[in-house]
Amino acid sequence: MNKPELLAPAGSFEKAKIAFLYGADAVYCGTASLSLRSRAEVDDNDLEKTIIYAHEIGKKVYAAINIYALDENYDEIRKQARMLNELMVDGIILSDGGVLEIIKEEAPDVDIHISTQANVVSSHSANFWYKNGAKRIILARELNKDQIKEIVDKTPMRLETEMFVHGALCFGYSGRCFLSDFLASRSANLGDCAQSCRWAYNVYAEEKNNPGNLMPVEYDEKGTYIFSSKDLCLLKEIPEIMEIGVDSLKIEGRLKTEYYLASVVNAYRNAIDDYFENPNTYDYTKYLKEIDKVKTRSLTTFYFNDRNNKDFQEFEGKQYNTDYEFGGKIIEYDPDKSIIEIKNKLFVGDKLELIIPNTIKPCEFEINRLWDVETDEEIESISPR
Repeated sequence: MNKPELLAPAGSFEKAKIAFLYGADAVYCGTASLSLRSRAEVDDNDLEKTIIYAHEIGKKVYAAINIYALDENYDEIRKQARMLNELMVDGIILSDGGVLEIIKEEAPDVDIHISTQANVVSSHSANFWYKNGAKRIILARELNKDQIKEIVDKTPMRLETEMFVHGALCFGYSGRCFLSDFLASRSANLGDCAQSCRWAYNVYAEEKNNPGNLMPVEYDEKGTYIFSSKDLCLLKEIPEIMEIGVDSLKIEGRLKTEYYLASVVNAYRNAIDDYFENPNTYDYTKYLKEIDKVKTRSLTTFYFNDRNNKDFQEFEGKQYNTDYEFGGKIIEYDPDKSIIEIKNKLFVGDKLELIIPNTIKPCEFEINRLWDVETDEEIESISPR
């Protein structure tokens, strides 16, 4: 049994560095205009910096060109492919057969990864992509553990498998959704999802004996979040996933904060390493405790354990843990005066936790003194600028 790669999202160069610091083996980024998260902050310069930095520290970067491309997109696809080939990116994530042909022509030195958007749900589909040049298959989220194992067992050893273990679930099939385009003229399949499934909706039922009389069906005063899903979390299932033999475990969230990224990557890094060190003492609850501090929705195992599972709808919208907020990021450490990038208003007397790489238990401390970095004056509170 080999230890799988831990793959984290990188919505910017700074977030990539955070992911690597907290234990990611690789990150995946969008390209400037050709991925399904076009609002992420990675432009071509940031992507280049991310790749150079990753290779310097022995890590990997995968870039996404996973839109369903129109003919008008292909000139840009060729340009991006040539750039990624020159930068020696470690893999290109794609879902469109036409894009695959362009990548083989323009980026022959780069591994091809088939996106979850391609809906790979069988060994037959996986083998098709392998015969057409794929190095890795990113499995559809809709699979259960038995189906995942069958694909791993019935595909060539040289074909890598990747699966999502944490993050947002899309109400559309493997993320292929037309709701955003219909409601907001923003196509999810071209990288501009408005996240319509997260909106609150008002639902009405028509009275059977009184056509035209609409009765509101409300969950609470805000309406109901009938399309919104809970977030995937497979921390408890890490031992089973290890036994299946998946090559890469993927965390979703290129648009999440650095705080979220550090917490989630750190939890999974420790969970994987601790299981490999001593599988008999694996206890997922201590990792889940840290996830609970940053989650914005309830958690679900989705279909991993049971394809008939229905417990994945989030009827209440976002649910923040109000006991924990992102206080700040240490920019420069000094035992006397560390420089902090402030993310929330801080007061003398506030209790904070430090998320320490390679350690699941955070370091707790209390703010005793604060200084303004520009004036060096002692202050009682400070707010983000």
